[in-house]
Amino acid sequence: MKLTLNEEEPIFIQIAKAIEDEILIEEIKEHEQIPSTTEISKLYKINPATVLKGINTLVDKDILYKKRGIGMFVNEGAKEIIRNFRKENFKNIFIRELLIEAKKLQIEKQELIDMIKCYKEVE
Repeated sequence: MKLTLNEEEPIFIQIAKAIEDEILIEEIKEHEQIPSTTEISKLYKINPATVLKGINTLVDKDILYKKRGIGMFVNEGAKEIIRNFRKENFKNIFIRELLIEAKKLQIEKQELIDMIKCYKEVE
């Protein structure tokens, strides 16, 4: 699991997003076990309660499930749940902000589309 902590978000949210990222890129697949709370807390020097809060966030979203006495596992359909949630979030936050800023700058729809196309070609 790759985690680079920042000051902008609570740590438990960053942990949840890092696990989601691993699921999205299929580093952790459906029905596979995720690292334990202890492993994550030791690796990143984070309070185990904080790690558990991040993991429980994913349990609440049906992304993870617990096998009693064994650990936490990725639920079937978790990747799709994450993708759908993030797409909706992308639309409601990033796209909305983009359109608000474009309106302030009087950027027309076609010009905005052209800008996006140019950026995509650079990547």
